[in-house]
This record gives sequence, C-alpha cells and structure tokens, in this order.
Amino acid sequence: MPSDLERAMETLITVFHRYADKEGNCNTLSRRELRQLMETELSSFLKSQKDPATVDKIMKDLDANGDGEVNFEEFVSLVVGLSIACEQLYQMKKTHSCKK
Repeated sequence: MPSDLERAMETLITVFHRYADKEGNCNTLSRRELRQLMETELSSFLKSQKDPATVDKIMKDLDANGDGEVNFEEFVSLVVGLSIACEQLYQMKKTHSCKK
C-alpha cells in the first residue's frame, strides 16, 4: 500500500499529464493547458490574485528554457513554491494560535 507521500507524488504526476495530454506535446503544458490546470486545480490561489495576467506571469517565470511550454520539472517548481508559501502561512497561524 503506498504511503501518503507516494500517493501525493503520483497525484502530482497524474494531474500534470491530465492537462499536458490535451494538445500538442504530451510531455509539456502549453499556455492554454497551464491556464486550464490552474483554473481547475488551483482555483483558490487564482481567485486570491488581483492581477488578471497572473497565469501569463507564472508561465514566463516557469518556462526556464524559454521554449514557450512548461515541462514537468518546471511545473514542479510552481508546486514547490506554492507549497512553501502555504507552509509559511501554516506556521504563522500555528504561532499565532499558540500565543493565545
């Protein structure tokens, strides 16, 4: 039976390929595929952003090799960055609740 972390890694891979397989290269996300993934899988994050060009900025930041697409390694850097930000919020809330 897989562990929680193994299931999380499997889910990350599955979600990436669910969107990457929609058009063009099945191993990368186009701008449109990245937008669809974020609108569906990260909708709370997108709703909290005030800038309508958020996805375009993220695409530019993620596309390390400048090919106009996001490969799995580039995608994982987005997930890591968001996970770190969420963990920092968790720590802030935890610290705040411990002081009460």
